[in-house]
Amino acid sequence: MEIFKLLDRSNCRACGHKTCLAFAGAVFKGERSLDECPKLGAETIQRYAGHADAPSIVEQKYDEYIQRAKDEIAGLDLAAAAERTGGRFAEGRLILKVLGKDFSVDTKGALHTDIHVNPWVALPFYSYVLYGKGLPPAGNWMSFRELKEGKDRYPLFRKRCEAAIKRVADRYPDLFEDMVNLFAGKQVDAQFAADISVVLHPLPRVPIMVCYWLPDDGLLSGLNIFFDQTANDNLDIGSVFSLGAGLAQMFERLAQRHGA
Repeated sequence: MEIFKLLDRSNCRACGHKTCLAFAGAVFKGERSLDECPKLGAETIQRYAGHADAPSIVEQKYDEYIQRAKDEIAGLDLAAAAERTGGRFAEGRLILKVLGKDFSVDTKGALHTDIHVNPWVALPFYSYVLYGKGLPPAGNWMSFRELKEGKDRYPLFRKRCEAAIKRVADRYPDLFEDMVNLFAGKQVDAQFAADISVVLHPLPRVPIMVCYWLPDDGLLSGLNIFFDQTANDNLDIGSVFSLGAGLAQMFERLAQRHGA
């Protein structure tokens, strides 16, 4: 209702919803962003929506976290960690597959790969190697809000990850094919009655499933992200969030580069 009070309540439908109340509900759940209302002024949007896009504590202290992780890696048995995490140990490095690409870490904690290392990959990578229990996926899928400590973070996860990837999928029909071909994904039998279901492995034992529902008979399209029930054992919730938001950024860049 607090969001609803900010709107002009004209039910103009320019946002795609039948009523302003429905739009307010979608914003509250993280499915839409406040700036998608064409009648709101920039000042109102900045005042009430800006905080949702503020950097997290982890993002603000990225260099500090990275250095701490490197220090901890230096005291780790990388060969044993490779066995635990589903990687391999060769030439003094622990090597893991990240979306089908080789990422490795040496005894000094330095990361090595043939592609650019983004922060959203680096922090979860270190966390997975240092603290992950190495449990194999159980095959039982859960939403982000069902994960431990995920409920309170879900509205922001919904906005930064699910809603963002949905926008790409809506305008870029080749997205799911590229997920399979470029990022070692696998299209699986439709899950949860979705039209398209693709499983990605941003880390060997932390699979992510993207389910997409096509628009049909006046209904809007939909997209949800699911994690294996072992995600909490193999990764902290902050790193799970980073993977989801990072994937969304990557797909948005992919669409801008190839989908226009």
